[in-house]
Amino acid sequence: MITETTHWPSPAKLNLFLYITGRRENGYHELQTLFQFLDHGDSLSITANSSGEITLTPGIPGVALEDNLIWKAARALQEAANCTFGADIQLNKILPMGGGIGGGSSNAATVLVALNHLWQTGLSDDELASIGLHLGADVPVFVRGFAAFAEGVGEQLTQASPSEKWYLVVRPNVSIATVDIFTHPKLTRNTPKRDLTTLLNHDYGNDCEKIVRMLYQEVDKQLSWLLQYAPSRLTGTGSCVFAEFSSENEAKTIYQKLPDNVSAFVAKGRNISPLHETLAKYRLAHTQSI
Repeated sequence: MITETTHWPSPAKLNLFLYITGRRENGYHELQTLFQFLDHGDSLSITANSSGEITLTPGIPGVALEDNLIWKAARALQEAANCTFGADIQLNKILPMGGGIGGGSSNAATVLVALNHLWQTGLSDDELASIGLHLGADVPVFVRGFAAFAEGVGEQLTQASPSEKWYLVVRPNVSIATVDIFTHPKLTRNTPKRDLTTLLNHDYGNDCEKIVRMLYQEVDKQLSWLLQYAPSRLTGTGSCVFAEFSSENEAKTIYQKLPDNVSAFVAKGRNISPLHETLAKYRLAHTQSI
């Protein structure tokens, strides 16, 4: 298994809804949100080795290797498992930075899950999720690999099974800092808490959407356009927005109407992460080779 090059998906996610239900004394916000994966995302090619070194290509301009979440995830796993193996990692990046669809968090989770398998470190999902939480709030969702209802400050996860719809995801040409949205004085912070069954049976919304639309004209413009055709909203704190459809054909029809200069893609919602489907295949192949 060491020295074999393996290929792993790093899927995007959507927040199908996001409600801010309170604010703690430490400034963190209480929320209720629903995560679902997409069959679209980055990919990583990983070759494990016995060098103990972690290499990553290509580098991200302006980001030191030691600050990259991928490198940090690999190093964190080495330390947690007292592992002396290394890895050469190549990232094929297609998800936008700052789009609210989980690119960096997903990359980190893919590294944790993949290297746990390749290095045979034997950590459980709970242990990997604990490592991931120190890297980013959304990393545990990707590590666990199932659509999830999150509460608290996002750390309390319950497996969920929302409808696996088709989505047209559009990325306005802006990057949004989460902190700017969560500290805005006009952000709704008192949406009543509801149980998951109630939430799944109501129209979905996002409490951050009003603020983002107010601050970013491009997001407001794109959402207004999508709402002509289908239920549409912001994911996370943005900047990506999405419209939901019952079929791939419907989504692609509206995709074709977008101007050429708009960044967008069509994807299907997935309640089981493509990362974990890949892990299952590698585990099976490993078992059969023994």
